[in-house]
Amino acid sequence: MLYTKETESREVKELGGLWKFRADNSDGSKLGFEESWHIRPLSETGEVIDMPVPSSFNDITQDRKLRDFVGCVWYEKNFIPPKHWKMVKQRIFIKFESAHYHSTAWLNGQHIVSHEGGHLPFQAEVTRLIQFGSVNRITVAINNTLTPETLPPGTIKYPRNPNKYPKGYFAQNYFMDFFNYAGIHRPVKLHTTPNLYIDDITVVTNVTKATGVVDYVIHVKGSGCSSMVSYKIRLLDADGHEVAIGQTASGQLLVPNANLWWPYTMSDHPAYLYTLKVRVEDKTSFDVYDLPVGIRTVKLNKTKFLINDKPFYFLGIGKHEDADIRGRGFDYPIMVKDINLMKWLGINSFRTNHYPYAEEILDLCDEHGIVVIDESTAVGMKKAENFGDISFYNHISVMEELVSRDKNHPSVVMWSVANEPNSTLAVAGPYMKNIIKYTKLLDSTRPVTLVTGGDLKARFDQAAKYGDVICMNTYYSWYGDDGHLDVIYKQAEANLREWFDMYQRPVIQAEYGAGCIAGFHTDPPVMFSEEYQEEFLKEYFRVFDELRREFLVGEMVWVFADFMTHQSTKLAGGNTKGILTRQRQPKSVAKIIKQRYHQIGNSTTAESADQTYCQSKCKNAN
Repeated sequence: MLYTKETESREVKELGGLWKFRADNSDGSKLGFEESWHIRPLSETGEVIDMPVPSSFNDITQDRKLRDFVGCVWYEKNFIPPKHWKMVKQRIFIKFESAHYHSTAWLNGQHIVSHEGGHLPFQAEVTRLIQFGSVNRITVAINNTLTPETLPPGTIKYPRNPNKYPKGYFAQNYFMDFFNYAGIHRPVKLHTTPNLYIDDITVVTNVTKATGVVDYVIHVKGSGCSSMVSYKIRLLDADGHEVAIGQTASGQLLVPNANLWWPYTMSDHPAYLYTLKVRVEDKTSFDVYDLPVGIRTVKLNKTKFLINDKPFYFLGIGKHEDADIRGRGFDYPIMVKDINLMKWLGINSFRTNHYPYAEEILDLCDEHGIVVIDESTAVGMKKAENFGDISFYNHISVMEELVSRDKNHPSVVMWSVANEPNSTLAVAGPYMKNIIKYTKLLDSTRPVTLVTGGDLKARFDQAAKYGDVICMNTYYSWYGDDGHLDVIYKQAEANLREWFDMYQRPVIQAEYGAGCIAGFHTDPPVMFSEEYQEEFLKEYFRVFDELRREFLVGEMVWVFADFMTHQSTKLAGGNTKGILTRQRQPKSVAKIIKQRYHQIGNSTTAESADQTYCQSKCKNAN
């Protein structure tokens, strides 16, 4: 599914703004379906409120019940299609960039699409249902209930003691440490394509000596037959000059002395993007689409992660898209602010913890040279029932949608199929082996990993061995040996070495961090103080500075900014491990990260890596 944008042959009408909204508070949230709320205006079914789209409905009102609502909510939007669309023979689609979790949509009372899962797009063709010259009504029902088979999974608890719980009481339990924000999170678009249209483009790049290689495949659908379709493919450089052409549905373009796509820390001229201009036509219609192309390679050896055959070191961050008041609602100001903050801090990479982010974010990463580990929604898989056949089917569907959407982004250098599954379970091994194998069938050009809870010990893990890179999360002196900073170096160093010795492949510290309440200061440092967070990271830095000379290829501090979680006596105000507050103000540890990341830059030679290591050792000795 190509990103939806306007071209010479396509038009887009945004359907964002204020929608009508109501939650179905009936027993089991069944009333809306039983009474068919979609067949008439939503206001006729009961009281409605205004709800911004995109956003999460949880944080918009002062209603405590709506904030924690579990069940089905209903959205409605009226719109008038452009009159001239009727005059042109074309297809009309409604596309949802993301809605969480189970979604069903109707247009003018007619079902158009159902989709399971959040964070990835889905759409429906509505050419025959659109009514020109009158108001059209789109209705969407979204159920955020999590079950053992959803990704992420959850359970519903039904306490039966009438002396302790009110009638109809139930609670949603889930096994991830972030809040289950729900709603229409990203833009909704009404868009057109010609009858003959470009359905998909796949681009794979390589470099042979100084020549860039761009292999492409164009898939078309619609009127005409394949033998009657003509193709015009042009590759333009950043100045708009044509550097290669093609005339077939698939082919190879060669670019002598190619400008490569580099992470911004590896080149004085990073993130160079070409433009692939595609035009297809038959006797009745034509379609055009422009796709940014970054020419680069990604490879691995036993101890290195290589971009364009040079060692890349992940100076990274864990990130949550819901780390602001809009929940996971897409927001351009926050997106641009975060990119600017990352470059200010010297961050060259992040992982999309723990779900795919908006494609607009990846576009910015392509342009700015920020490297991305693209992660699926498989977080919180803790029980054997989470590894069954239904979960597996949902999981491969997520990977299909993720790879299909993000495969052409040069910033995406690795797929992550899961975060911290209970990989000591016997069922986890074959399950993850097949998920990773399937992902490699979808895309053979990128490494595939899963992120493990690294303190589980390598010898007990059944799944991480199937990944190309060992990615692990550990929190020594935080979740265990609480407050004892002196254990970090020994435990972290021994753990990282154990994983490398067992599996002989590059290792990334994918998460590590300590909670910190902004403005809370103590000396000596105690947990949740800014001083403790600083000392915590410094102890990990000692380990990283030693092991990145050997097999460590990345460090990704947890987390970019504070974010909301479920309510708990252990998490006052949510997760406070951010190096920034939820309002994007730096804690004192941000200066330490900034100094370290800018100092290291991205050492691409053994000599510079050794020099930085020696400087660090001398500083620690003093």
